[in-house]
Amino acid sequence: MLHRRMFVAGSLGLALPAWAHHGWSSFDQERPLYLEGRATKVMWRNPHGEVELEIPENLALPADLKQRALPKQSAAVDGAALLAKAQWPTRRDRKWLVELAPLTRLQAWGVEEIKPGTSVSVLGFTFTGEKGDTVLRAEYLFVGGKSYGLRSSPA
Repeated sequence: MLHRRMFVAGSLGLALPAWAHHGWSSFDQERPLYLEGRATKVMWRNPHGEVELEIPENLALPADLKQRALPKQSAAVDGAALLAKAQWPTRRDRKWLVELAPLTRLQAWGVEEIKPGTSVSVLGFTFTGEKGDTVLRAEYLFVGGKSYGLRSSPA
């Protein structure tokens, strides 16, 4: 009986991180969203880095957004098309959880650990219909005057 309990407890412990992690298929990749704000909380860990972003009340897309230079990634991503289609979320939540890439990929890009209070902008995707949690899966990260493509490693 004791062995059975240990097996069940161990199995649940292994299953929980996979259950809590989202794959790309959960996100509406036809509707890129743009967010910018200040990092209020940072979780620099695997399976991917996360930043809680506080969004200002008065939102406006940057005038230069469509012209931003984007880095080349090893995955085929049409960054220019994503920038052209970018929009603000329709929901008005002030805090969003931004899912970044795994730490090894962030290191490959040379992304330094983001600190609370840092200004951060992201282009990414949320759940279809903006339903559920305020989670944005980052495709591009803009921080410290630099742009990073997070779908894959640098090309």
